[in-house]
Amino acid sequence: MGLDEDSLEYHRTDPPGKIEISTTKPTNTQRDLSLAYSPGVAAPCMEIADDEADSYTYTAKGNLVGVVSNGSAVLGLGDIGAAASKPVMEGKGVLFKRFADIDVFDIELDEADPEELITATKMMGPTFGGINLEDIKAPECFTIEERLGEEMDIPVFHDDQHGTAIISGAALVNAADIAGKALEDLEVVFSGAGASAIATARFYVSLGVRRENITMCDSSGIITARRAEAGDVNEYKQEFARDLPEGDLADAMEGADVLVGLSAGGIVSQEMVRSMNEDPIIFAMANPDPEIGYEEAKAARDDTVIMATGRSDYPNQVNNVLGFPFIFRGALDVRATEINEEMKVACARALAQLAREDVPDAVVKAYGDEPLQYGPDYIIPKPVDPRVLFRVAPAVAEAAMESGAARTEIDLEEYEEQLEARLGKSREMMRVVLNKAKSDPKRVALAEGENEKMIRAAYQIQEQGIAMPILIGDESEIRQTAANLGLDFEPQVADPAVGDYEAYADRLHELRQRKGITRTEAGELIATDSNYFGSVMVEQGDADALLTGLSYHYPSALRPPLQVIGTADDVDYAAGVYMLTFKNRVIFIADATVNQNPDADVLEEVTKQTGKLARRFNVEPRAALLSYSNFGSVNNEGTRKPRRAAARLQDDPEVDFPVDGEMQADTAVVEEILEGTYGFSELEEPANVLVFPNLEAGNIGYKLLQRLGGAEAIGPMLVGMDEPVHVLQRGDEVKDIVNLAGVAVVDAQQDE
Repeated sequence: MGLDEDSLEYHRTDPPGKIEISTTKPTNTQRDLSLAYSPGVAAPCMEIADDEADSYTYTAKGNLVGVVSNGSAVLGLGDIGAAASKPVMEGKGVLFKRFADIDVFDIELDEADPEELITATKMMGPTFGGINLEDIKAPECFTIEERLGEEMDIPVFHDDQHGTAIISGAALVNAADIAGKALEDLEVVFSGAGASAIATARFYVSLGVRRENITMCDSSGIITARRAEAGDVNEYKQEFARDLPEGDLADAMEGADVLVGLSAGGIVSQEMVRSMNEDPIIFAMANPDPEIGYEEAKAARDDTVIMATGRSDYPNQVNNVLGFPFIFRGALDVRATEINEEMKVACARALAQLAREDVPDAVVKAYGDEPLQYGPDYIIPKPVDPRVLFRVAPAVAEAAMESGAARTEIDLEEYEEQLEARLGKSREMMRVVLNKAKSDPKRVALAEGENEKMIRAAYQIQEQGIAMPILIGDESEIRQTAANLGLDFEPQVADPAVGDYEAYADRLHELRQRKGITRTEAGELIATDSNYFGSVMVEQGDADALLTGLSYHYPSALRPPLQVIGTADDVDYAAGVYMLTFKNRVIFIADATVNQNPDADVLEEVTKQTGKLARRFNVEPRAALLSYSNFGSVNNEGTRKPRRAAARLQDDPEVDFPVDGEMQADTAVVEEILEGTYGFSELEEPANVLVFPNLEAGNIGYKLLQRLGGAEAIGPMLVGMDEPVHVLQRGDEVKDIVNLAGVAVVDAQQDE
């Protein structure tokens, strides 16, 4: 099937459409229903009747946006009517929810009269925290937005006008920087003079472009002062009329620095591009066919052509989804009365700054593993970059507070943590650890220091103040790679080939001489194996923690730390733990990586160490030792092992958290089973530490929960070592390295 057929099938598959309403509170019992509706609902109704602002406290208003359209200018389809526009408006709701966790009601109004549309939208004001106007034709859209903005006390935003303006504005800031040109010196030509073009030109002025340097062209040519005086253009176009000779787009482009295309495909030739100033900036944003093709524009000149389009199959896509969800997120969270120019500028500048930073691996993978690095082919972030939410929404909220548009003040640091939580429990949990790490950073040795991911992780770890990273490897290669990646930092490097590390070889020989390692072999291992080098570095106190394993099988990466550092004095066994996060639950899985067939002694120690780890994430542990039987229902050696371990833990005065077992997995995590059938259990609430009976079960269990249960996994985190060591999984992303570095730092803090 083609795209059209695929889309029709996508939309008609049961249930039809793309959105639904779901409840956010329990509705399982009679009492739940009496709270949700009659008679309990009367209480919040009366509170709101006394103070309308309480609607933000007792209803979903503060996270609800109305997407309003009359279908008069839908995408490239034109005036197709309100009913036909509904798939687009539902799609807008999907984007709001997916990128900023904002709920949407789409409102399609069968009304062409601007006055009637304004009246209808105003009447819906009590329902929403904000209004997103969509696909309303010009020039009516100007009047509708202006009037609603003046007459409503919630944010009103016409994305077709301002979305392209803001996102292309971010691109312009960076393109000018790369081209070495000041915004105020740019000569900017617009191809197109519709709502989007006029709004974009206005916004460029807010960014610093001089109004007198903007030349706008419509289908009749340059918008000149003579045409304005003759009444040949509407009042909105007159704003950008210039005292210039008559001419067409080709005349306007001659000597220009920037072309902004918001018109029609294929109307710009290579000759017109060649007539522009050196290192021209071309934003050809007509969709689906740009004013000039990407390859065609690039091939027109020998100097640098910085090119952006509205298409996803070329670099630098100007995509409105980079703006509206995050602008509304910031506006809603401070209960803004409007979305003003200061908030729009804050969004653009936050996007521009983000594009200059290292790009997460997940984003690179989503775009075919092509390098994404600040430069002519990467001037704006990608829509799937999760950091956009954390940068744009706080910037918009801050601008709203500073400009007087906010009705409530928020703490911006706390706000960023709240935004992290919206994208998943794992981010919220890691924020706890990373904040602890930042309070007292430690030295973290990174084996495999020449690996690009390790270098990028070291940059982020140092930049965020999580730790003081030490890259182990060839110093010249590491510094060259960092430079090639555009990372502006001076990494600390431990190069075995350069420094005097004979003492490390001596120490390794001392530790392993009765295990068959000669002094010569010890020297070779220190010189060639960063795992041994890093292990001795930590053991000797020259680093506080070690990360390794990015390009090794887990057992081979774990072996050197176990041989050199070993387990803690009161611990005989190390274990690998995963933290799995669900929407409203966190559990720790042990052991998933180290002990193949543990006996009761191992299970006992693993439980203790995993409980300690849980507390580093501010989680009070409740441990269940799992089996296929419940509390003696099956009696054999396999079920007796966790039962014995649980009994010992219950008798251990140093274990100050509830433990029970053996029990089945559903008994451990389902409150109704635990309380109903097994009310005698030591666990009064479902377990959050699950100790599996063997490595096979633990590894299978965590992967099933991750892949089928929708859990996010952090780890494996190694517990029980004498010094903090964590072994990465091969193929881990930079964020995984950064997260485990944070865990390692907190481990080191605990050991002091």
